Amino acid sequence: MATDTTATKSEKSKQTAKGKKRIRRSVSSAIAHIQSSFNNTIVTITDLDGMTLTWSSSGSSGFKGTRKSTPYAAQVAAQNAAEKSKAYGVEKVDVIILGVGPGREQAIRGLQQGGLEVESIKDVTPIPHNGCRKRRPRRV
Repeated sequence: MATDTTATKSEKSKQTAKGKKRIRRSVSSAIAHIQSSFNNTIVTITDLDGMTLTWSSSGSSGFKGTRKSTPYAAQVAAQNAAEKSKAYGVEKVDVIILGVGPGREQAIRGLQQGGLEVESIKDVTPIPHNGCRKRRPRRV
């Protein structure tokens, strides 16, 4: 029953509950993923490997109900995500857009107003090449 006398009291206070210090990454360029649906807009900022740094959505920005799906709510969500990413040192972003919601363009403007430089914009919305079989004609 030996006690641990090697770590002093000040060293123990620097450690987190898991036993190791959290280290903030420094990322100069990142990827901004904008998922724009008819009901909500989600902006996620990741590093170049795809690991999430910060995120924000219209709902987490304080909008509820039908106001979540507005372009203004998407702009506010993008500004919030851009401000959070400043803590990681993000200056430039490549934007990847997914979805056909009303907040697509406004979210990009929100990233620019949040102080990020947009380098490229890529749309990865899935488009069906012929799609599913059509419904049978209705008999009246």
